[in-house]
Amino acid sequence: MDTGKARVTGAYLKTPKAAAFAGIVFSVLLFAVFVLMRRSVPSDPLERGAWLIDDTTYVALAMNLVPFAGIAFLWFVGVLRDRLGAREDQFFATVFLGSAFLLLAMLFAAAAVVGAIIIAFHASPEEVVHSPTFHFARGLAYGMVNIYLVKAAGVFMVTTSPIAIYTRLTPRWLAIAGYAIAAFFLIGSSYFGWSLLVFPFWVLLVSFSILRDGNATEPQGQPSTIEDSRGH
Repeated sequence: MDTGKARVTGAYLKTPKAAAFAGIVFSVLLFAVFVLMRRSVPSDPLERGAWLIDDTTYVALAMNLVPFAGIAFLWFVGVLRDRLGAREDQFFATVFLGSAFLLLAMLFAAAAVVGAIIIAFHASPEEVVHSPTFHFARGLAYGMVNIYLVKAAGVFMVTTSPIAIYTRLTPRWLAIAGYAIAAFFLIGSSYFGWSLLVFPFWVLLVSFSILRDGNATEPQGQPSTIEDSRGH
């Protein structure tokens, strides 16, 4: 028996589950981050920082969850790209990876800005709230999340949907829904404050679909390679 081929085949069979679990972790963590932030920080970028006077425990918790969500998302993207293998199209691969990196960059940068605001406020409460720097940082974080991160998420969904159709990782209707949600993100997301919550929910559906199909197609009690089956 060729043990090298057996290892490759075994790793390939585990790929859908790895993507599914990473996607589920990312979806849950990002959903928690958005909900915690929405509950604590007003959506209006012109507000005067009253949320800083209240308890910022939820905000701090959200900021601590962001790195773990980012790691899970990188794992999710890496496994999906590995799933394509030699069939990967260079154009879609470039846009796919680029939009994923931009999304993470915006998410991490916004979290760092919000964390810096909290630290600066605790160091000098009165000066921070009334300073132009606070309003600049507040507007910067708002723009990163509600404009640039949303657009990057839309582009990511546009490129993920054809990949899902091509590799049959998800049902066709879910991939088409990705196109519709992406169009909404790119055009009309600014009209709905909670629109970004749709993105982790979509990734969650994709992950459950991958996990379900992976469990259904994984052979039970079968030889690891074609050569093994011929030998029997």
